[in-house]
Order: sequence, then C-alpha cells, then structure tokens
Amino acid sequence: MSNYVGQNIPRNDGWDKATGKGMFTHDVKVPGMLYAAVLRSPYAHARIISIDTKEAELLSGVYAVATYKNTTRKLFSTSAAMVTTAPGAEPVLDQQIFPEVVRYIGDEVAAVAATTEKIAREALKLIKVEYEILPAVYDPIEAMKDGATQVQPIISKGNNICGGPIEFGMGDFSKGWNEGEVFSEITVTLPRVKQAQLETHAALASYSNGYLEVTCTSQTPHPTKMMLAYIFDMPESKVKVENPPYVGGGFGVRIGISGKAEPIAAQLSMLAHKPVKYVYTREEDFLASDTRHGGYITSRLAAKKDGTFVALDTKAVLNTGAYATFGVELLGVTGACGTAGTYRIPNIHYLGYPVYTNQQTAGAFRGFGTPQGTMAVETAVDDIAKQLNMDPVELRKMNTTKTGDSWWFPFPVGSTDLNKCIDAAAESIGWKEKRGIKQVGNIRHGVGIAAGTHVSNASPFCVDYNVIYLRIEGDGTLHVASGIPEIGAGSTTGLLQIAADVVGVPFETIHLEFGSTASSPFDIGSHATRTLYTVGHIITLVGKELKEEILSWTADFINNNRSYMESNPKIECQKFSFSGWPTVDVNSLNMNEGIIYGENIEIPLSIIAYEAHIRGKQFIASKCEVPSNSPPWHAHAAEVEVDMETGMIRVLKIAAAHDIGKAINPILVEGQIEGGVAMGVGYAIREEMTYEEEKGFYNKGYHKYMLPTIDMMPEMDTILLESNDPIGPFGAKGIGECGLIPTAPAIVSAVEDAIGIRFYEIPMTPERVLKKIKEVYGTDK
Repeated sequence: MSNYVGQNIPRNDGWDKATGKGMFTHDVKVPGMLYAAVLRSPYAHARIISIDTKEAELLSGVYAVATYKNTTRKLFSTSAAMVTTAPGAEPVLDQQIFPEVVRYIGDEVAAVAATTEKIAREALKLIKVEYEILPAVYDPIEAMKDGATQVQPIISKGNNICGGPIEFGMGDFSKGWNEGEVFSEITVTLPRVKQAQLETHAALASYSNGYLEVTCTSQTPHPTKMMLAYIFDMPESKVKVENPPYVGGGFGVRIGISGKAEPIAAQLSMLAHKPVKYVYTREEDFLASDTRHGGYITSRLAAKKDGTFVALDTKAVLNTGAYATFGVELLGVTGACGTAGTYRIPNIHYLGYPVYTNQQTAGAFRGFGTPQGTMAVETAVDDIAKQLNMDPVELRKMNTTKTGDSWWFPFPVGSTDLNKCIDAAAESIGWKEKRGIKQVGNIRHGVGIAAGTHVSNASPFCVDYNVIYLRIEGDGTLHVASGIPEIGAGSTTGLLQIAADVVGVPFETIHLEFGSTASSPFDIGSHATRTLYTVGHIITLVGKELKEEILSWTADFINNNRSYMESNPKIECQKFSFSGWPTVDVNSLNMNEGIIYGENIEIPLSIIAYEAHIRGKQFIASKCEVPSNSPPWHAHAAEVEVDMETGMIRVLKIAAAHDIGKAINPILVEGQIEGGVAMGVGYAIREEMTYEEEKGFYNKGYHKYMLPTIDMMPEMDTILLESNDPIGPFGAKGIGECGLIPTAPAIVSAVEDAIGIRFYEIPMTPERVLKKIKEVYGTDK
C-alpha cells in the first residue's frame, strides 16, 4: 500500500530554508573561534626555496601560521576515491596540505589562524616566500608530448598521464569497423566549467584532547572522516565529521574534502589549540577547487547502410589539472556511461587519458564524465543520420539498448523506456513539423535531439554501500539514521516517504537523523545519482524486517496476554472478547498509518511500542548492503533561435523525457531535471573558464563567469516515464545528474538544424557562432 510514494509531499527542510532558520557551515560559530586565511601561489609551477613567517607570527591576534615546514607531509587525495577505490586498484595520492612544489596558480602555500579574518589576511601579507619558477604546461595534448614539462614526475613517469590510461572494450572493434558501410569520425572540444554552487567551501575544526570535530560542507561525511583520520594519523573513532545539517549545493565539487577546507582548518586548530573556521572566498572557490574536465574527445562510429551501428571507438584526452582527484575514475565513466551504454553496439573500444597540467584540479561535476562522452557520441550519431539522409529520431530508436540486452556493464538492463523518451521529447518539441525546414533571413529556428544513460550509484566500479538503522520509539514513532547529507536535492524527504510506506507509519511521525558520522552508520554520501535509489533500497529491506518484527511480537503479545489486553483501558482496539478469540496468526496482521490491524483487531502502534518497552523490548533493525545498479534513461529535444547577424543563440524550449522507474516525489524529480537542464544550457552556449597565461583563470566569481540567468531559461516540458525497475525501491531509478547529460548535444543539434553548421566546440558563444557563420556564408546569409 502506497500512501506517500508517488505524492508531492512538501520538503521536510522547506520551512528551515524558506525562513532562514536552516543552518549551513557559513552560519556556524563557537566560542573562542579563530578565522583562517590562505596564502596561494602566484605561479603555475614553482619550487619554494624559502618561506619566512616570523613577522606574521608576531602580528597581534595571530595564533598559528602553517606551512609545509610545520604540517603533515602525508600524501593524500581530496577526492573520496582515496577511500572508495575498489579492490585490485590503488588510489592516486598526490596532494599535501601545503606542497613544497606548487603546481598551479592558487595552490596552497601557507595559512594563518587569527582572531579575525581581517587580521588573518593582514598576516598573509607579512609572509615572505622565495620561489624558483619552473616551466609549465597547460594543454593536455601538449602535456602528453615528448619533452613536455612533467607536473607529477613520480606518478606519471614521463608522460603526464595520471594513473592511466583507462582502456576497455567489447567484441572486436577492428572487425566491426571493417563491416561498416557508413563512417563518422569527429572530435569535440569541451570547456572547463565550474559548479558555482551557492555555498562556498567551508569547515570549522576543533581539535582537543586527541579528538577532532569538523563541521563542514562535504557531500560525504563518512569518507571525509576516514580521509582526515588518515591525513593526521588519528584513529577514525576519534574523528567526527558532520554537516550543520544543510549543505548549500554540491554538484560533485565536494565529494570527499571541500577544496582543502577541512584539513587546513584541522591543521590550524592543532597548532593553535583553538577552534578554527576556514571559509573559502568566492574567488578561492572558483580558482582553487575542482571543475569539470575539459579537453578533447574523438569518436569513430561505423554503421550499416540501414542505420545499424556496428562499431564505436572513442579516445578521450581530458585535462585533470595539477592533481589527480577524480581524474582516473571520471575518465572511466566518460567511456562507460558516455559512450558504451546508450546504444546497442556489438564492438566497442574506449581509451581515456586523464592528463596532468599546471592548472587547477578538475574532478567531479554533475554527470561525472557522462556529459563529455555523450557530447561526442551524439555528435557522431547525428553525422551518421546526415550521411544516410535518415531521421535522427528513427536512427536512435533502432539502435537503443533494450531491456535484457547484453552490454559492457556488469549489471543487467532491468528496464528501459528510452525509445518512449525519444518519442515523447520529439512530440513535445514538434519534431515532425519543425525539423529540416530551409530558412532565410536573420532569425532562424531549429530543433535537435539527444539521448543518453547514466547510473544509479557507483557500484561496482568503486566502493559503494549503505548501512541504515531504524528504530521504533516508545510512542510508536519511527527514527531513521543514515549517513547521507542533504545537499539540496530533497532526498531526505523522498526517503521518509519510502520509510512511511514500507513500515506502515504516518510520514509526519518519522525523524531522519542525517549528515553526522557520530549519530549514523556508514554511508558513502550524496553523489553518483545514488542517494534516493540506494538508501531507499536498503530502507525498503530494513523497513520490511522491522515491520515483520513488530507484527510477530504483536501476535505473540496478544496470544499470551489475552486477559491483560481485554482489561487494560489503554488498549484502544475494537471491543471483543480476547479470551474467546482464536490464536492470532501473524500472517493475518498488517500495519498501515501506524495502526496494526487484522480480523476484528485494530491497535495503534503506539500502544504496542509502549507495551514492548515496559517488557524490555525495542523494535530495531539495521542492515549493510552493496546496492545493485539500475541505469536511468533520458532523451532531450531542444528548440533554438539563432541570430545570424549577432551569433546569439536563444534556447526556446527543452523537452526533457526521463525514464525514472518510479517518481517517489514527482515535484522533486521535476526539480532535479530542470536544474540539470539549466546547467546544460550554460554548458552549451555560455559557460567556460578562460585561462590567461601567467595570470591564471579569468573567472574569479559570478561576475566574471557566464552562468545563464533566469531570462535565458527556456520553456521546459519535463516528462516522467515510469518503467518500474525490478530492483529499485518501488521501481525507482536515480535522477540527480541526468537532466544535464543530453541537454548540450540536443542544443548543438538544434543549432545545426537552424543554420546548417555543426559546432564541434562548446560553448557556442556569439563570437564562435558569428565567426563560423561568416566562414560558411560570408556576407550572403
């Protein structure tokens, strides 16, 4: 029975956030707290010859100054991959809190803890650093050439390749290619873009008596705890990491450590013997934390003349920056989800290079490599359709992966409504009426389409498991403890909807404890489109066990306490003679909305919970499980308007059709898709981080980074298709990242339909568009 699943239940964090009562790390203060500031490298590559902190230490109000000289030299990674790399592989550990060799403009050199942020920043000016400037390399292709400057020479061993390359395949690509009759070979150039989440990285650390407490913006409290314990050689039992409880957005940028906020605050607290808070400025957040990987992807697609795909080869060369973070893992996903999943192609080969350069790190960003791979493959698919003079919609539908297909992934295709997604998106955009219309004049319109897939968690490619804990309180209310954070998606509401229906209790009587390692069992955190799917799945399993225990105890209680039941005025059940009633069979009992019922039996759970309590019993259930994986599917159609005189592109409409298995909370699902679409629009036509040699990235904040604004948002038609996955909770699949993945390639396709020019580099800025229009049409448009 579903009372709550499928309903638009208001978010349980809505009141806190709407009224400003919700606490974020930026809001947290404790008595005696110090403030931190960080000195960053002005050079892309340099060795620190000397560093003098004496004057800074003497400044009134300064309690501690940290450099490579007085801090841990332990190598680590700021990505959660440090503690979630699967057996058989080793994580790349190439970072230190303060390195002796700085490798990008913005790398950490020193930090100060003082009574005010102003004093801390003044102290930074008093630190004297002498550098030996070293050669630098900025482009991943240049970095792979013989003789190129080596960014991480010990790890890359002469080629600047970070922990790779990543290579896999299925079938025989060479044989499949030779069987092809129509061929496409394309290369796309992709930008480095920023998550631009509202809350910058932040951490408040307090080290006392061998115990470290950290309040922070991490998306992964439990892995972050493990990482900090490793960095500082502490027992994990003596490290506590928590959100306060809310996180102001994530989008992948803090899967693990938030920039370096947590270890910097912790190290300063150890030196100062006082709590230390470090909040990244917006400039630091933009220039000294992970971005999306930019770079180059080449795809070669072969097909028969009837349109059947027979072989696909993809080579990705992506810029992972000065340190690995998620470079290795992301290049794997670029190949797996970005190229090997959407279509039934018997012969596949993929080769991915995560390449070190002297730029800031690139790591996780919504979609985690899948948008990059999808851009390349969808471009090749459109090219094949053009060569065959075939409808791109029909070409896609005849080649999509179907339920039960054999494919590269180590989990089954349990359900897919991808073809229905393609049809629904095409119908919504007016595909048949608008596609392929020849146009003249300055303002031209076009429509395009793209499809894709992703994952519902990171298993089995990396460590991914959940532990959940449920208990019934003495008054019959339900307590749920999970290590997930709430980063804005509303997962904590959807999970309570699942718990309410599975256990059979009212939604409003459930409390979810989340975001703290001290009050919850292990969870890998919120990322990989996993939270509702994996935690919902284990809540379903544990909730059923808890309910079975309650009903079994109730049946035994009634059967063994008939006279007590009949005489106790607190037992608010239907009046009948227990003493004369047959033995209650547990299989005849059920529970809904906190009422245990059966034939002539109706007892509130609150009564049973209290009766159990006074007899020394509490209903508790817990479980640890590695989740399966259920790929979600999606197709987006775009309508655009292109101004031939200015090169301006307006995205008029996005029809976003998603096979989400089951919408646990439809309005939250729609919100996730629409947020992803907004990011996809920016990826396609506006967003790009621009590097200036010897200066670093130009984009130091929102005012210098071209995020799409509300007036640029297209009409959105969000279409939810429910294929009811056989594994997911109530049939659900993941959704969090999916709205972004096919948006940009659909827009690129629509622009080609409008003006007859295919763009192989994004974003399609007015300058790039106008330049191409002039190259193709000259002055005669």
